[in-house]
Amino acid sequence: MPKAKLSAAFALTARCEEGKRKVDYYDDGTNCIGLLLEVRPSGSTWHLRYQNPQGRQCQVKLAKVEDATFDQVRRKARQLRSEVTLGGDPAAVKAAVKAIPLYSELSAMHLADAKLHQKSYDTTEMYVRRHIIPKWGRVRLTDIDGRAVAQWLAAKRDEGLAPATVIKIKAIFGRSFELGIRWQVAGCVTNPVRGVQSKPLNNARERFLSTEEAKRLLAAAAKSRNPQLASVVGLLLLTGMRVSELLSTKWENVKVDRRSLYIPTSKTGRSRHVPLAQAAVDIIERLPHAEGAVFLFPSPKDASKHLTTIKHGWQTARDTADLPGLRIHDLRHSAASFMVNSGVDLFAVGKVLGHANVASSARYSHLANDTLLAAVEAGAAKQTRSA
Repeated sequence: MPKAKLSAAFALTARCEEGKRKVDYYDDGTNCIGLLLEVRPSGSTWHLRYQNPQGRQCQVKLAKVEDATFDQVRRKARQLRSEVTLGGDPAAVKAAVKAIPLYSELSAMHLADAKLHQKSYDTTEMYVRRHIIPKWGRVRLTDIDGRAVAQWLAAKRDEGLAPATVIKIKAIFGRSFELGIRWQVAGCVTNPVRGVQSKPLNNARERFLSTEEAKRLLAAAAKSRNPQLASVVGLLLLTGMRVSELLSTKWENVKVDRRSLYIPTSKTGRSRHVPLAQAAVDIIERLPHAEGAVFLFPSPKDASKHLTTIKHGWQTARDTADLPGLRIHDLRHSAASFMVNSGVDLFAVGKVLGHANVASSARYSHLANDTLLAAVEAGAAKQTRSA
């Protein structure tokens, strides 16, 4: 193999002989033992060749000629040569670094796992694709640290994302690392997201309808161009079901004679039976029920599938009823308020709504205002009569 006094000038003039894939020029010892210049028709690259502690010949790339000065290359070569003399193996270190997956690889494993059991998989996939991958997809796991994550999440808030959205992004990102640690993925030793603090979030909304507002909304829904809207709104107010639960209900799960509706799976992961008031039974019995129909609310485009959204009809009816900002989910809160204000205890309300714990139902305790007012009025009346 040819030896030469390697230099910047030599690197600029060195050429690969015609017909050869490459030519290696070794330094003559002037600069660094093992320093070599690999010359190919496509360009030249600096390398260091050495024997590792096991006696095996190794080679590590330093830089392309155009990417670093010769002085920088020489300093790097001498530094690595010193490590070799002390028993190090730069090529092995570099290989170990390359073996650390990029976040995009970990996220692919995360999503594959989520797809097996997560009901909200599409939401998780969207957050990963839209928010996390653009920033971290090409970063090795060991290069992601808590400080950088905290700065990134702060920037997300500054972009105008809702606080709840930022917290969701953080939770999904952290979940990737928790799974990586469990699966012993290379580079996943700690979770860099775990120590990142989040601002306190008060995301609770307690919007609920009065009886008069509910009547206005039902009247507006009855005039909707969507013929299914009035029935959907009416049943949501009477059952407290989540809109996704109602729209996906199958006829086979409705037992009118028992006044019961069965939900196989819910947000909590549990099945439950929803009791049906007579008014709810009346709405269900008025629904079109073609022979072979599967769903209470079939898709207008494909009767084998269920209706997935009432967004446009809902917005029109809400605005017509002069109820700006009312969400479909607020009908669930309203159903709870009507039950509580009729004297139904919170435990029973929680059972109807399918709450996993009492704490979820406790948020409706303040809704018993009508009942409490009746109680204090009765007490005041008693005092007045006794006076």
